[in-house]
Amino acid sequence: MDPRDFLDGEAALDGDDDDESFDEEDGPKKSALNGALEDSSEEEEDDDDEEAARAIREGFIVDEDEDEEEEVQERGQRRRRDRKRRREERAREEEGLDEEDLDLIGEANADFEPRAPAEPKFKRLKRGHRQDEDRAVSRGLENMFSDEDDQDGQDYAKDRPGRFRSEHRGLDDELDDFIEEDDLTDEEERYRRQEAREVARSRGEGFGAEAAKASGLDDEALEIMHAAFGTGEEYDWALEMEDEMDENAVAEQALELKDVFEPSQLAEKMLTERDDIIRVTDEPERFQLWRQPYKHITLTEEQFREEAAWISRMMPKRHVPENLREPFLRAVAKVLEFFVTDEVEVPFIFQYRKDYLIHTTKVPITPDPANPNAPEYVVRAEKLLNQNDLWQIFEYDLKFRGLIEKRESLQRTYDRLHEQSGVADPLFEDMLPSAETMEELQDLQDYLYFQHASHLKDAKLMNGDANGTLRRPGSQKSLYERIRNGKVYGFVRAFGITADAFARNVLKDGRRHYTEDPTALPEDLADGQAVLDPPEFATGTQVMKASKVMLAEEIAANPKMRRALRQAYYMAGVVESYRTEKGLKKIDDQHPYHEFKYLRNQQLSDIARQPDMYLKMLKAEEEGLVEVRIRLQNHEEFQRQLFNVFASDNYSEIADAWNAQRKDVLEMALSKLKIIMTKGVKDNLKSRCEDEIAAACREEYTKKLDQAPFKPAGMAVGTIPRVLALSAGAGVPGRDAICWAWLEEDGRVLENGKFTDLRFDEKSKRDFVELVQRRKPDVIGVSGFTVETRRIATDVQKIVEEADLRGAEFEDPDTGEDQSRKLDVVIVNDEVARLYHTSERAATDHPSVPPLTRYCIALGRYLQDPMKEYAALGKDIVSISFHPSQQLLPQEKVMKQLETAMVDLVNLCGVDINEALGDQSEANLLPYICGLGQRKALSMLKAISANGGLVMSRADLAGDRATGRTPVVDPRVWNNCASFLYVEYDATDPASDYLDNARVHPEDYELGRKIAADALELDEEDVKAETDEAGPGAVVRRLLKEDAQDKVNDLILEEYAEQLERNFNQRKRATLETIRAELQQPYEELRRHFALLTTDEIFTMLTGETRETLAVGMIAPVSVKRVLNRERQLEVTLDCGIIGLIYEDNISDRLNSDVALTQVFAPHQTLQAKILSLNRASFEAELSLREDDLRRPHRKQFDRMREEWDEVQEEQDRELLKEKNRETGRTQRVIKHPLFRPFNSAQAEEYLGSQARGDAVIRPSSRGLDHIAITWKVSDNVYQHIDVLELDKENEFSVGRTLKIGGKYTYSDLDELIVLHVKAMARKVDEMTMHEKYQSGTKAETERWLTTYTEANPKRSAYAFCIDPKHAGYFILCFKAGQKAKLQYWHVKLGPNAFELKDNLYPDMTALCNGFKLLYSNMSLPRR
Repeated sequence: MDPRDFLDGEAALDGDDDDESFDEEDGPKKSALNGALEDSSEEEEDDDDEEAARAIREGFIVDEDEDEEEEVQERGQRRRRDRKRRREERAREEEGLDEEDLDLIGEANADFEPRAPAEPKFKRLKRGHRQDEDRAVSRGLENMFSDEDDQDGQDYAKDRPGRFRSEHRGLDDELDDFIEEDDLTDEEERYRRQEAREVARSRGEGFGAEAAKASGLDDEALEIMHAAFGTGEEYDWALEMEDEMDENAVAEQALELKDVFEPSQLAEKMLTERDDIIRVTDEPERFQLWRQPYKHITLTEEQFREEAAWISRMMPKRHVPENLREPFLRAVAKVLEFFVTDEVEVPFIFQYRKDYLIHTTKVPITPDPANPNAPEYVVRAEKLLNQNDLWQIFEYDLKFRGLIEKRESLQRTYDRLHEQSGVADPLFEDMLPSAETMEELQDLQDYLYFQHASHLKDAKLMNGDANGTLRRPGSQKSLYERIRNGKVYGFVRAFGITADAFARNVLKDGRRHYTEDPTALPEDLADGQAVLDPPEFATGTQVMKASKVMLAEEIAANPKMRRALRQAYYMAGVVESYRTEKGLKKIDDQHPYHEFKYLRNQQLSDIARQPDMYLKMLKAEEEGLVEVRIRLQNHEEFQRQLFNVFASDNYSEIADAWNAQRKDVLEMALSKLKIIMTKGVKDNLKSRCEDEIAAACREEYTKKLDQAPFKPAGMAVGTIPRVLALSAGAGVPGRDAICWAWLEEDGRVLENGKFTDLRFDEKSKRDFVELVQRRKPDVIGVSGFTVETRRIATDVQKIVEEADLRGAEFEDPDTGEDQSRKLDVVIVNDEVARLYHTSERAATDHPSVPPLTRYCIALGRYLQDPMKEYAALGKDIVSISFHPSQQLLPQEKVMKQLETAMVDLVNLCGVDINEALGDQSEANLLPYICGLGQRKALSMLKAISANGGLVMSRADLAGDRATGRTPVVDPRVWNNCASFLYVEYDATDPASDYLDNARVHPEDYELGRKIAADALELDEEDVKAETDEAGPGAVVRRLLKEDAQDKVNDLILEEYAEQLERNFNQRKRATLETIRAELQQPYEELRRHFALLTTDEIFTMLTGETRETLAVGMIAPVSVKRVLNRERQLEVTLDCGIIGLIYEDNISDRLNSDVALTQVFAPHQTLQAKILSLNRASFEAELSLREDDLRRPHRKQFDRMREEWDEVQEEQDRELLKEKNRETGRTQRVIKHPLFRPFNSAQAEEYLGSQARGDAVIRPSSRGLDHIAITWKVSDNVYQHIDVLELDKENEFSVGRTLKIGGKYTYSDLDELIVLHVKAMARKVDEMTMHEKYQSGTKAETERWLTTYTEANPKRSAYAFCIDPKHAGYFILCFKAGQKAKLQYWHVKLGPNAFELKDNLYPDMTALCNGFKLLYSNMSLPRR
């Protein structure tokens, strides 16, 4: 039988040996498997485990513990029945005798007739196994990687149930687990065990009654035999104990989610043990997540006061006047108390503790005789902290905890050092308590491990309490210890000043220490026996060199010296950028890195104002294009000042000689310190710049969130409109259909459809008018992917004008008459809709409508409430660009800033908790409520559903034992979230409390009722009567019933506030104002009006271009759309879709007027044109083809001072590049093809970055005029550069008639090459990425997935494909043959018609998978 018959699919393997092999290597060779895996015979347990695993995978069960327990019990019972059955079978077998026993008995019995000699069973079995082995190898190796259960294999297993056990068993175990095939059935298992017992008996067989009868022995003979051989039941007790232990183990081995799913899957679904802890812990979820690294840190009272002062100094952009510094410090300390002691989040503090963020003073006023009742003073309020400051304080609290952790770690190390070795270091003891930054603590750590390395050899001291921050001194430190403890250190002392004294001089810390000179020259002193220390330091030269190195290292390690240098660098440091050899070629005038290619002398303060540029510089340095250097201004002067306080003031030959040695020491020390300082300053500056851009992202996101629903004319702010949304997507109106969707106020899509053309198709116009008149929308939203969207919006606006389509009627506030206005036509921001319409969420929400209609639905919902649409994105929010340099930041930092912005706005608006139970868009807001998070929000919704599915009041969330309601959240979390979850007030329900529907915290309900009572002028008896009759909310209910809310404006709340502060020490002035406002209009819409897109925003949305990427003066490729002979004009389009006109005067100087333009230009021809003017509102441009215009390239202008740009180096590099171009003979080519671009490889990659996979660019080649290069996009950030050899060329500038790639593929023109080679390979990429075995992550992530999978499934093996980003055109096949096997990988090369693996070609993925399995099988077979 052909082995390929076992392979799944219809793919045929290409066995041609004559095919050319690919040029690149196949990848690293893999070694054979290291031994065989240990076999496990517990197939029955695996059967049950797999059944449970499949059950859980189908529904991702998270809360069916009872079902799991029942399954475990059922499995245990089934196993016990199986064991009982096997014991019975064993007992029956033991009643019979085998041939050897009968022969043994017959030797003692004369009447016994021996049986005829027969072939030993063992030999028969052995031969049978050898036959089974041949078949089993064929079956196992050919189907080891099968992705489906093989029915033939199952039939074969039934025919030959015995699994062979031989030297190949380990290999079989490894290979047959690459497929997820079912384990043996109970019947097959029983056959296998029975055969194993026949091969070798592991226990002695008994002698039963039937055997005795067959042997013809009497009772006496049987008794003698039992005495000699036993009855076979002596060890039954051990077997029973073994069975009982197995049963107990099975019962205890309950299947858990972690046994079935990967850790990454559990983490994604928030089902890990840590997630469970977060759910049940009574602490805000964000606090638990963000404080996780420092949860073991507990601050003392003294540290708490220190933290408040530290944060006050560290907060950026905080210029506090002298008279407000003390109130500011108290405000910071109070906020920390709220965070740490009360455990309340930022929205709670900002909303209900606002008085502590404001400093008020009473300013007396001059009495007015005309107004004797006028107040004696006015209250002046100064805002100390805003909401952004509160988030910064929380972030600084985390940083301070990290600071305390490292400080305490160092203190513990020093204390143990002092206790065990008696070490006392005044410098360390003095500087540790005052260290304010991680840099200073790191300085102290380096100093401690340098200065006392000999005492820190104890491993407990080295690693005991450092939490991974302390390190063991290396061999270099051992050298310094030998110098310090030897005679050579005497020469170090001879320098006349210690490192610490020198550092104090630099810092001007105390009295100056003067340097003393020895009485001998350095060379003479070094040759003396007092300092020579052979054999390592046997000469004076060695002594001097070692001493200078030692003193330089002491200076460099001194924390005071580092502090002085750090201060100097931050005050006088400058940043400079130097291009590398690679950057010389790659960074041209149009490159985004050109703005800093020759940047010099940038002050740190200047860099801080351009954070995006600095991060680009670091990115360019990472790519090897530039080198970012930081140096001190006037470094020579600074070094001279240091030398003055280091050198001796004496005038003599000896003093001069020693000062020369001291100068060498200083230079050595500064060179070491420069490396340390430069790295520290660069890292610190990078962190600050990242924080600046992250804050800018947060600010931009806040603007997007701070939008109320679109407000049609006459409607109140916050009213949700009915929306009709339209879009043609990327289509062209008139050729492609326009999809539309109609949304009600609650977001439901009641109707959708398509229009043909709203400009020329009269039927479509009539249908549109009929739809609007029937549905009566409040606003019409339009958007799309191209500039054609502007045309659609214009067409719709024209129809609205012609048909006089109007919105809903409303009462004119001036005249009181009903009126209406024409419908608004709005171009909608589609950044959310673009992410939504192709997502799995959209397909789940609206499975029956096309993606473009889903896009329209998202546009409509954005008009109804932008915040809900952004919240629904979840983690995908980072896909939206809020800053041009956002991609340079760590995603976690951006995500955290965006989350805080969402938290602020969601808590400003509140969430209707009952609506969240049934509306997913409202439920998406719940995790951002104060105190909650993803885990606690889901837990809350489940708990409410368990309580009946309806919340009647905020008190219900805290639970009520009397009514049997269980708490939904714990007390601290309830205190955080209660006021931001509102319950709609029902005037007809006496139990409904108006304040539950307001921005009033339950702790302030009594204040609200007091204000209402005073507004109604009720005394205490009246209030008591009302509350006794109708409950606590009766007074507020009466205020509403009498429509007397305006009366609260007559109350003077200042007296209330003073009384509360005086009697209860509560500052509630701002809270009282909030209550007054909420009594008049609860949860009033406080967001800004819906922001319509500006002209620039619409231009960027529809073209993808900004003012930086497309501007007047730039040269851009254009495609000829129409040639207008009569007008002598060219109508062209830019890549972004903008329509351009080229007038006759701008075409060419050499074009004669009698030459028709059609003779020179043709539609779809690609040209290079210069932009002369650009109208961003109409998406039109005027361009020029004149050669003199094209010769003047566009250069972005930068505001630089002369000393900030190295013009000399720039000119030298320009000449150098010209010289290189002359040497290589490279000439700029122009090829008439729509895909041609005059790019180099870097520009081609940048251009294709925003294009789709499979798009390509044809460009000039650096290999000469007989080559062209094609760059095509394989995947995100993966581009393949293909070298094309041109043959049969008419001239050196024309394209060859024969195009060859790699000497293997031949094409006749560029179009054929693009279609049959590039597009074909792109289809192969799609085929690979759509396959179930493809992993979208990196090679490391794929290997982790394989490791996790095989750990969760020890008996299985797995393989997966992933892309190789380092070698474009290659994929990596990673596989792991079992849990204990090594990870291996092979390279898969991409071809236009096939995949290549190990020099074999496979036409599709099915053939590739089968071929891999066959190749691995052949490699794994033992050699004979």
